[in-house]
Amino acid sequence: MNVSLILIILLVGAFITYFAGDKLASKVALFFSLAALGCSVVLLNHFNAGENISLINAWITQPKISFALNADGLALAMLLLTTALTPIIIFSSFGNEYKNAKGFYALILFMAFAMTGTFLAADGLLYYIFWELALIPIYFIALIWGNGDAEERRKAVVKFFIYTLAGSLFMLVAFIYLYQKAGSFLIEDLYKLDLSANEQFWIFLAFFLAYAIKIPIIPFHTWQANVYQKAPTVGTMLLSGIMLKMGLYSVIRWQLPIAPLAAKEYMNIFIALGIAGVIYGSIVALRQKDLKKLLAYSSLAHVGLIAAGTYTLTIDGFRGAVLQMIAHGFVVVGLFYAAEIIYRRFETRNIEELGGIRTQSPKFTSMFLILVLASVALPTTFNFIGEFTVLYSLSQINIWFAVLGGTTIILGAYYMLKMFQSVMLGETNSKTFADVSVNEGISMVAIIAVLIFFGFYPKPITDLITPSLETILNVINKN
Repeated sequence: MNVSLILIILLVGAFITYFAGDKLASKVALFFSLAALGCSVVLLNHFNAGENISLINAWITQPKISFALNADGLALAMLLLTTALTPIIIFSSFGNEYKNAKGFYALILFMAFAMTGTFLAADGLLYYIFWELALIPIYFIALIWGNGDAEERRKAVVKFFIYTLAGSLFMLVAFIYLYQKAGSFLIEDLYKLDLSANEQFWIFLAFFLAYAIKIPIIPFHTWQANVYQKAPTVGTMLLSGIMLKMGLYSVIRWQLPIAPLAAKEYMNIFIALGIAGVIYGSIVALRQKDLKKLLAYSSLAHVGLIAAGTYTLTIDGFRGAVLQMIAHGFVVVGLFYAAEIIYRRFETRNIEELGGIRTQSPKFTSMFLILVLASVALPTTFNFIGEFTVLYSLSQINIWFAVLGGTTIILGAYYMLKMFQSVMLGETNSKTFADVSVNEGISMVAIIAVLIFFGFYPKPITDLITPSLETILNVINKN
């Protein structure tokens, strides 16, 4: 059994979902997403038993391109994140009605297919193909099923598409150059290249442009807030929960091991950029009146800290970054879903028009509070494990990096609790807020269960990812 089965399930599922028709599309998509999750768990068991579940086959002879999928612990962790969040995201959409539902749900599965391929690819050109494929479905999801004025939405989505595509072209040029040096796109061959410091600088910069836009890292973040706001909540969940992790994962998998000299030389600059995102995102979040925009800037702050952790070039930084990628994926999906539940009842995301929900729906209030506390890294939540480990790694480089990075906890607690007070507390709202439905409750409880379980017991994930991260760090330190 090899890992390509996951890609087959998701791709076939996308086609069958489309041809199932609008009435059955959501249920068919949910079935295939759960099948992919089940297969991921089976593959994890095979991996833990010592079996080789990776795949490498010759694909194109000239240029030499392989269909190579690498299923090490790091890739499997991101695979599990993708296949666990996809059914939750699909199930969370059951409370909404979509025109051309078959197209909508087929695009979700196709996007999951492309993101999964990005995490698994071990050939540079194959990786680039999956990387670009993931952009197509989110473009149409945001453009066709998004919120607000159609013209404003079109401008935001087109800017995102062009901006991301332009950054990725630099990465493609870098891969072409690397192929001319190695005669292969295979990642293991690219790792073995003996590049000069000047070559590594330009390769590092080309990769950085692609990843900084996708993550995003300031000043390449200008597309994010508007797209998060204009996209339907399902699209926002896919973007924030999984897609931005493609950039963070790729920093560790591709950028740093291929250009380690440049990474070491300019480490402090890129750590500083990540921390600048923490402070900037937090300050701008304080001023937001739209709930989705506040959560978008909150996400910018958190991923800035993750990015800073990846550039520490330490095992603690890598491990903390990956743990926080996974934790952030679940908590941000939960928060955007909570915002969607509120919008379903009140038909507004304006924080000033909300309030009084606690008296009408104590269950929802309790679940929302847990997500808010997880977001601000309360001990015993999954986010605390990741953020603490990243801050510890930053302190090993420079204590001031840790102090400034730690502002994400202080500022985050301030704007998130202030938002919670405005949205959930106060006198009873004139509009009726029905308590959470069974479907809504299942989605919320599933997310909260993951955040609490791994907050108490992160060992299964750390054991899974650490050997892969140590291998990558050894490649970096050989230069």
